[in-house]
Amino acid sequence: MKFRWFIILALFLAGCAGKHDYREPAWDPTKPTQRAMRWMPISQQAGQAWGVSPRLITAIIAVESGGNPTIVSKSNAIGLMQIKASTAGKDVWRHMGWRGQPSDSELKNPERNISTGTAYLSILEHGILAGINDPQTMQYALIVSYANGAGALLRTFSSNRQSAIEKINDMSPDEFREYIVNNHPAPQAPRYLWKVTQAMDAI
Repeated sequence: MKFRWFIILALFLAGCAGKHDYREPAWDPTKPTQRAMRWMPISQQAGQAWGVSPRLITAIIAVESGGNPTIVSKSNAIGLMQIKASTAGKDVWRHMGWRGQPSDSELKNPERNISTGTAYLSILEHGILAGINDPQTMQYALIVSYANGAGALLRTFSSNRQSAIEKINDMSPDEFREYIVNNHPAPQAPRYLWKVTQAMDAI
């Protein structure tokens, strides 16, 4: 009996020791944020049009592409805000009443890329994430949802959307962030949230 409890304790401690600190390796936001700031006039214009913070837009640019408008990921995420045409791009096109999705060349255009990424943030805020009351918590939710999907974020709290929103509203922003760190199924989510908030602080 004692031996069985020893094994359970050992497994528990191994699990705790194996939990990766999302703040390691260290990340300096200075250079990518400076490069992203070059696009601030476009970010301000898009932010005003869609009701999204230009600081948030610029921080996402810093983390996603380091301010490089021509970068393309292995999963075909394109440009400054790393838009996937078949997912976020298609959602924005549908929201605008357009058919299809943006082309690769459109998404390599800085103005079109930032406009599309900003529109997607607005769609998330006023769509599936609508009902989150605290502005800081909403900002955290937008950041995590931008990278890993709003559905995955809400399912971290409940399989029922309304219940998830209610649970989120019962938390302070710091409690929400801590919950994401400890419970989000995507291991990169806490680090992405940390990096974007670091970049926002550097702006």
